[in-house]
Amino acid sequence: MEQIKNMTPQQIVNELDKYIIGQNEAKRNVAIALRNRWRRMNVTDEIKNEIIPNNILMIGATGVGKTEIARRLANLSDAPFTKVEASKFTEVGYVGRDVESMVRDLVEQSINLVKVQKKEEVKIKGEKSVNNIILDVLIPPINKVQSNINLSLEKKLPNEDKEINEKTREKFKTKIENGELDDRKIDIVVQKPNNSGIGMIGGGMMDESSMINLQDMISNMMPKRNKTRKVTIGEAKKILLESEMSKLIDMDEVKDEAIQRAENTGIIFIDEIDKICGGSKKGGGPDVSREGVQRDLLPIVEGTSVTTKYGVMKTDHVLFIAAGAFHFSKPSDLMPELQGRFPIRVELDNLTQDDFLKILNEPKNSLTKQYTALIKSENVEIIFNEDALKEISEKAFIINSEIENIGARRLQTVMSKLLNEILFDIPEKIGPNAKIIITKNMVEEKLDAIIQNKDLSEYIL
Repeated sequence: MEQIKNMTPQQIVNELDKYIIGQNEAKRNVAIALRNRWRRMNVTDEIKNEIIPNNILMIGATGVGKTEIARRLANLSDAPFTKVEASKFTEVGYVGRDVESMVRDLVEQSINLVKVQKKEEVKIKGEKSVNNIILDVLIPPINKVQSNINLSLEKKLPNEDKEINEKTREKFKTKIENGELDDRKIDIVVQKPNNSGIGMIGGGMMDESSMINLQDMISNMMPKRNKTRKVTIGEAKKILLESEMSKLIDMDEVKDEAIQRAENTGIIFIDEIDKICGGSKKGGGPDVSREGVQRDLLPIVEGTSVTTKYGVMKTDHVLFIAAGAFHFSKPSDLMPELQGRFPIRVELDNLTQDDFLKILNEPKNSLTKQYTALIKSENVEIIFNEDALKEISEKAFIINSEIENIGARRLQTVMSKLLNEILFDIPEKIGPNAKIIITKNMVEEKLDAIIQNKDLSEYIL
């Protein structure tokens, strides 16, 4: 966790502030939890194994930033991270994804993370190997040419030919390394991927893990097939580099390190956890399956061993962050045992009109910056007046209050409706080098009629 090591909780919050407006309490708790991962790794006493992460439950309406916090957290943490939707899981025995698949996903992420780092370590060695392969295709070494010649003829071949061949190879090697021959086409031999073709076997009778293991086993039994491709030397370098780096990596070492990293620094974000609440009324039907998912989820959050295709992984020190809107249920509708496994509860605030204005202006990926960049690609400039942005935020806030509160996502529908005609007219009616200024009057003209007609707003906005 090199990146996190150098980031204090305050620095983590500052990074999140670049993309997410408000929700300071949620950011603080997430930053502390993330920093605690590194702190635990640096504890030297025996108590290290007793320190369990404080899992977090984020509660807030849709569109207030719960999922965005998870997305940005994934980019910040140099640690295995996976995001899952609780609503996709079904109880064991039902057709669908079982909850253990989230742990398998985490290990898969960890494997990819470690692979990337290991490949970086052997990249220079791999590039040399690739250059030699390409050189052998362009100018085969004299020894290989001679291997098919009768030995008696080989003795008669003068030494000068070997010297000329070596000098030519040296010249071409320099050209290959400098990229001077990147546009030239050559034939390379690449391995065809094995298709086990057993995707439909045992539908419903086998769990996901068994199916993956069976597919891997059949793929390994299949003979490796090669095919010849005609590509440029530039493309050949990329294709061959991957296979050469894979050969240089010790996969057993990768697996061991990946599982250890997933166990100690892994983070699983469970979104839409409110969708597996059975509600206050106990009954049959879908509620039974929801309760079942909670029961299956409990041992994983508590700490258990899950078998993956890379080995057994323990979930005792994995950090779980759950989030839900809880519109039609409440956190107390979760099983008491599961509630107890999420000791830190954070309520995210509903967005105000001022928040909407900040969302349009401040984040690095704000909608105004996105539309400006899109329209700039057509050599057209668009400018949003401050009054216009205030009007947009006010309209979005009013619609959320009167129809349905969908948080910051309302801004997307409002902006789309506002700029729809402009985006359609570029580049035919609005040509290159044009300048468009979005004013308050323009916003009122486009949106007032729709907002006043509530029945129409429900469908359009």
